[in-house]
Amino acid sequence: MINNKNHLIKITLIRSTIGVKKSHLATVRGLGLKKLNSSSTVIDTLAIRGMIRKVDYLLKCE
Repeated sequence: MINNKNHLIKITLIRSTIGVKKSHLATVRGLGLKKLNSSSTVIDTLAIRGMIRKVDYLLKCE
């Protein structure tokens, strides 16, 4: 896996955060997502990939 600042990932929140664990809610907020169907573009790093993997059931990645 190449970690380069030119590689970006677009993530979209596709499921509601109502009823999820507090740590999962904090992870979603840390990714820059607030409301349903909001999108964020983040740099592809190992830390971001770990965050995405933790809450992958709430997100769509492009």
